[in-house]
Amino acid sequence: MLFSVFMLALRSVRRNVLRSFLTVLGIVIGVSAVITMVTLGNGATQAIEQKITSLGTNLLMVSPGQRIGGGGGGGGVPQFVEADGEAIAAQIGGVAAVAPQGRSSATVVANGRNWATTVVGSSNAWFETGNWELASGRLFAADEQLSGAAVCIIGETVRRELWGATVGQTGLGQQLRVKNFSCEVVGILVPKGQGGMGDQDDTVLLPLHTLQRRVTGSRKVGVLLVSMQDGSDSAPLKASLRQLLRERRHLADSDDDNFNIFDTQQLAETLSSTMGVLTSLLGAVAAVSLLVGGIGIMNIMLVSVTERTREIGLRLAVGALESEVLLQFLIEAVVLSALGGLIGVIIATAASYVLSGVMGVPYTFDPAINLLSLLFSAAIGVVFGYFPARRAARMDPIEALRHE
Repeated sequence: MLFSVFMLALRSVRRNVLRSFLTVLGIVIGVSAVITMVTLGNGATQAIEQKITSLGTNLLMVSPGQRIGGGGGGGGVPQFVEADGEAIAAQIGGVAAVAPQGRSSATVVANGRNWATTVVGSSNAWFETGNWELASGRLFAADEQLSGAAVCIIGETVRRELWGATVGQTGLGQQLRVKNFSCEVVGILVPKGQGGMGDQDDTVLLPLHTLQRRVTGSRKVGVLLVSMQDGSDSAPLKASLRQLLRERRHLADSDDDNFNIFDTQQLAETLSSTMGVLTSLLGAVAAVSLLVGGIGIMNIMLVSVTERTREIGLRLAVGALESEVLLQFLIEAVVLSALGGLIGVIIATAASYVLSGVMGVPYTFDPAINLLSLLFSAAIGVVFGYFPARRAARMDPIEALRHE
């Protein structure tokens, strides 16, 4: 009996294809909007997490002043020195690596071309704190770091701008002039792409002493990059770090910190939480159109009941049960809404894939939200189709047969 009722419902839907399509259009728009919004929101969240992770895993960025950035506190704020980083590595537990970092802007020249870039000075610990790897070449030797040798490691953007994309012209082993001195390119970094601070590959890395002696002319360090060991609790580690720096900077108990400790993990969690709330909000707004689509289904089903009054009366007169008539019209409503949900899922999948590429965020297929949207659309058919189906089932067969 259930199969027969289902086939009757399908025949009724096929009898008015255009009207059926227009009826489910609200469901199609609602389902596709919800899935697309949630998928793009999840992709944006994942993109943000990747950008934060590219800065370094379990990374603390310690900078002078009370704002983020080298010397962010204004004039008179003492800068860090290399010894501060050595003290952190030696005296604080749970620290995996500490990289003192200096930074400057300069125009570099090689292969008959020039390029304005960022010149960074640090130690080999810079690779561990920032999750950097070498595509080719080697790290700095110990004696090169100590003596401030004229060697450098370049990012992919610098390599491309100076040596081009021609195979074989990697720049490795070539001479690169930075300001008024030349250095040998001993390594090339694995590309990272865009990050929170711009193009991460647009950089030239020098040993810290080389930067201090040949570029900045100062022994000051702009930022200390502190990488925590896996599983370390950041709260006590930051408290110990803060106490050590206050002692080294001779701050009294009443003095405010003249440095800033920035936790990238906390930033990632905060941004992910914020994006999750925004995604849920957008999904909820898009879901309103599902209710509108449900109202449309109820409206058309009421019209269908009125149009088929004589048919309903005839079925009831020859012995059809009220439950069978109720089930027939209820199945029609569910078929319509489920069909709209299925079309919406297909459209949303295609739209999400295309828009993810346009927006530059990862495409993440979420089976849960697709299945939930499909089931919700079917539930819309049950909820909004019940009243018309109940009205049809409770008709008086005699009055229905007399209906014109």
